[in-house]
Amino acid sequence: MRFPSRRRPPRALLALAAAGTLLAPLLSGCWAGAGGAGSGGDSLNVLMVNNPQMTQLQKLTAAHFTKETGIKVNFTVLPENDVRDKISQDFANQAGQYDVATLSNYEIPIYARNGWLHPMDSYVARDPGFDQKDVLQPIRQSLTAADGKLYGEPFYGESSFLMYRKDVFAAKGLTMPARPTWQQVAGLAAKADGARPGMKGVCLRGLPGWGEMTAPLTTVVNTFGGTWFDKGWKARLDSPEFERATKFYVGLVREHGESGAAQSGFAECLNDMTQGKVAMWYDATSAAGLLEAAGSPVKGRIGYVPAPVERTRSSGWLYTWAWGIQKASRNADKAWKFVSWASGKGYERLVGEQVGWSDVPAGKRASTYTNPAYRKAAGAFQAMTEDAIQNARPGDPGVQPRPAPGIQYVGIPEFTDLGTKVSQEISAAVAGRQSVEEALRKSQQLASKISKEYEGR
Repeated sequence: MRFPSRRRPPRALLALAAAGTLLAPLLSGCWAGAGGAGSGGDSLNVLMVNNPQMTQLQKLTAAHFTKETGIKVNFTVLPENDVRDKISQDFANQAGQYDVATLSNYEIPIYARNGWLHPMDSYVARDPGFDQKDVLQPIRQSLTAADGKLYGEPFYGESSFLMYRKDVFAAKGLTMPARPTWQQVAGLAAKADGARPGMKGVCLRGLPGWGEMTAPLTTVVNTFGGTWFDKGWKARLDSPEFERATKFYVGLVREHGESGAAQSGFAECLNDMTQGKVAMWYDATSAAGLLEAAGSPVKGRIGYVPAPVERTRSSGWLYTWAWGIQKASRNADKAWKFVSWASGKGYERLVGEQVGWSDVPAGKRASTYTNPAYRKAAGAFQAMTEDAIQNARPGDPGVQPRPAPGIQYVGIPEFTDLGTKVSQEISAAVAGRQSVEEALRKSQQLASKISKEYEGR
């Protein structure tokens, strides 16, 4: 699969750059244009998402990376939606305020095509200890741009699967199928609802955001036979398949989902699962390490099965939080040293030995899944996670051809805005403020504007 070629920047990126030009001085305090203010000297500025694995990295950096290299790292850590906005502003303008940022396999090919990222091939070639071939092929490929160059290194990788309380199911006499369908999940959610005081049957993201609710919802759309766009770029959010999938998702979370579903994202569902407020949770495979961590009240009580399906053989997504080096960085060589450390085998050993092997930011290296200590600590989920990542099909995730790659997203620049706006409409349906039909009518109008830009290309 390839991105549509264009002779002019898409309107979404022009608007993004304009917004960044206006906002960067206010956000950074001293915007220095393409030359970049940056960090300079023996320090780096790193902008990253506030996921638990990232905050653990922040705690370990000074005592290990800085001590070993003499390079100080200044972290800016923000929630997912906020960090994406800040990264796009800084990188679109090539302001150079941040040397390194956490980017996903959605952004990296787009940012690379626009010349915003430093290619990493030469660094990899000079750093044999990093062992690029050890990086799982689907993850490695997802961080390689159309020009064949590598622009990102993974901090962790993930697919998606269904997590459930084994003890609750046993007490209720419920059996989880080895490869469940969504209809079976709905039936189990109804039976598990109220299994314990205050417990709901399932947790599904309802928080607006293209990287929040849109991600799991789109995997449901795919396996129900729907798609955002057909191979000719015609918007299909008004198709029967897309509507059926959305009604199923909204209905399930409204009837048997968590309290406050319209404000629940990954973090809130993780909290609900950890605190025993839900019996099942469909989300990222990376959540398993947190649920099985030392001190987790649900450690050893969770079962894991592949992402539920309807019309496809599999439906798990493919995602990685990866490190990208801004092209405008004045410290690219030092930035690579940080990336090499943070994505290397040594960092995984450090986390395993000092924090716990179930906390290792996994899902990116083949060697992780042959490590006896990791296999023992992550025995409940490690094989299923690796299998889900290796079998993800970003070029063919549904039942019909797609015009752009992506499982839980559409790999075009406009999707950040489109996916977020559509999620806002559907979240309103989750909250009961409008019907699914009304949400999809508005969403189809939004997607049709994108169709007009791409049709015939």
